Amino acid sequence: MTERVRVAVLAGGPSAEHEVSLQSAQAVLDALPRDLYEPVAVIIDRQGRWPVELRRDLADVVFPVMHGPFGEDGVVQGHLETLGIPYVGCGVLASAVGMNKVAMRRAFLAEDIPVTPHVWFTEHEWRTTTDHWDLVKSLDWPMYVKPAGMGSSIGISRVTSMEELRAGVELALAYDRMVIVEQGVTAREIVCGVLGGHDTPEVSVPGELIVPGDWLDYEAKYLSPAEIATIPAVLPERVAEDVRELTLRAFRAIGGYGLARADFLYEEDTGRLYLLEINTMPGFTPRSVYARAWAASGVPYPDLLRRLIDLAFARSGA
Repeated sequence: MTERVRVAVLAGGPSAEHEVSLQSAQAVLDALPRDLYEPVAVIIDRQGRWPVELRRDLADVVFPVMHGPFGEDGVVQGHLETLGIPYVGCGVLASAVGMNKVAMRRAFLAEDIPVTPHVWFTEHEWRTTTDHWDLVKSLDWPMYVKPAGMGSSIGISRVTSMEELRAGVELALAYDRMVIVEQGVTAREIVCGVLGGHDTPEVSVPGELIVPGDWLDYEAKYLSPAEIATIPAVLPERVAEDVRELTLRAFRAIGGYGLARADFLYEEDTGRLYLLEINTMPGFTPRSVYARAWAASGVPYPDLLRRLIDLAFARSGA
């Protein structure tokens, strides 16, 4: 009998996305084929404390199912690089760029990838400006106010007035010292998954998020029992191909590896596509659209996990 591969599944951490990470990690732990893998959960607490010191003699590969700062922004990836342990997903640079909405958009714009109009500013600029309107006057209502380095819709506000803008910025500053404000557009929300290495990544069929109200907030994503996506999305063939092509360009723009999910806004009236963001460690909960998009593309969940682990070994040369 072939010896099973020891997989350390990292979860938790000090991010506000701690609970989402635990849900994702449990789904991975439940689905890893036991004839191939020997999984062990490594739960990092909310203070960032590890229950065990990872070493090559304890784990053959690490699956960091962590979302948000600390786990998805290059910090954990850098630690694993120093340990010399293969790990699933993007490396340090791609993780850092993909976590920061400002740096991400700079990478997209450098590659002529369309994004929505936006502005950004630091907490210092917000506190010291005499007229807050000056910081956002290039945009129109409604606007979306977001922490630059947070995910899972945490800290996001849709605002339609200066009073709401000020409250939204204060909420965003509770999570990050940098804030991005995006122009709101009336559009469908389309997602597309990436799977593969630097040279020949593949893309999934696009899916469409079902948005209750004005936007898909944390409660709708993770707490509501309602369906959150239609997969595959019903799109004109040209639009579906554009989504797939832009997804690959975005993945390459940040130097992605392993996996990512690209999120788009599609204006049906104009036919325009805007790349909203790319997530280097998308959710892996049973409701999450990344795995469901790949299942609809012919890659069942256990096979998806196996391919991701194989990619981790391929990058390390193991």
